[in-house]
Amino acid sequence: MSFLSRYELELGVRYVRAKRRNSFISFISLISMLGIALGVAALIIVISVMNGFQSELRERMLAATAHVEVKGFDSPLADWQGVAATLKSNPEVEAVAPYVQGEGMWLNGEISKPSLVQGIDPAKEAQIATIQKHMKVGTLDALKPGAWGVILGVDLARNLGVTVGDKVALISTQTTVTPAGSAPRVKTFTVVGLFEIGWIEADSRVALVDMTDAQRLYQFGDTVSGIRVKLHDLMQADAVTGQWLKSLPAGIEVKPWTQANASFFKAVQMEKRVMFIILTLIVAVAAFNLVSTLVMVVTDKQSDIAILRTLGARPFSIMQIFIVQGSIIGVIGTLIGLVLGLLVAFNLDHVVGVIERVFGVTFIDKTVYLITELPSKVLMSDVTTITLMSLGLSLLATLYPSWHASRVNPAEALRYE
Repeated sequence: MSFLSRYELELGVRYVRAKRRNSFISFISLISMLGIALGVAALIIVISVMNGFQSELRERMLAATAHVEVKGFDSPLADWQGVAATLKSNPEVEAVAPYVQGEGMWLNGEISKPSLVQGIDPAKEAQIATIQKHMKVGTLDALKPGAWGVILGVDLARNLGVTVGDKVALISTQTTVTPAGSAPRVKTFTVVGLFEIGWIEADSRVALVDMTDAQRLYQFGDTVSGIRVKLHDLMQADAVTGQWLKSLPAGIEVKPWTQANASFFKAVQMEKRVMFIILTLIVAVAAFNLVSTLVMVVTDKQSDIAILRTLGARPFSIMQIFIVQGSIIGVIGTLIGLVLGLLVAFNLDHVVGVIERVFGVTFIDKTVYLITELPSKVLMSDVTTITLMSLGLSLLATLYPSWHASRVNPAEALRYE
């Protein structure tokens, strides 16, 4: 005999459909089905947003930085060419680029804004970061040695009230000794470009200048602050860092991108796990509702169960009938939620845009969330986990009512019939 007989399947399917005398039970079954669907859809949408948020933020952070940064602990890198040669000898390395970094205060009339000033080699920097793709006006090649040009983040330029072609002064942290005492170094730059990464920390605080100009401004001589490294596979950053810590000279710090923002990415990962657990409770509640639905069905169908038992049906067959009914509700609810969740997740930008226009709200404030739009990234591993979890909870919810049905005493059930 097969595990599931035809009559067991047919009875399970028939009990799912509405009847005039038990329409309320069918309504509760529908509510259970919709509850499972909403739970699955909510899980897929929220987890996809969390994945998209993490991926988008990582991409935008790496647009202005690198996979690995190598720099001195307390002083600039003197023999940076030798260090760069050592780094490039690793087969995982795609490109390296030196940089000079300092701080300063930009002035435009009475407006002043602090900034992180990065001196770069435009040709080499283009191989490391993707900031060239985020240039709104101009290119990195506009930075020429001795021309004292600067490329500003769009928010920094907006706050200063300047645009391409305007002059802006920089007060550096370095000082110049004069007969009247020490005075901060001041240099006038010409704005030659604007970039917009979509990461508020870069767009509002970073200014790019030519590396030679930065070396002169911050009195670095021929040294640099450090070297940025791009790998063929950014996920190998930790492994490569471990190799370099053993081979590079003492006094050199090697920091992969995973450590540069470790606390933030750990917080995002923890938030994803917590949201998964919380939203799983929606599916769990729907599953509990399925338990109550099947218990009501069993009570309503006691005479049918008794007749089946007197005709020779085994208790396990009675269990299978109600397992089929509950599983159908769970499978249909899961499939509806799966389709709905994927539709919303793949078209989230359009859905959010409609909601924002209709209700006049803003979901993403870039001053708070660092990015300007709500991203979404669907991972099939997450979708599979959510689907199996929902089906598992639905099947689990059928066990007790089905077992209770198999325990019905035919004589007691038919006494008042």
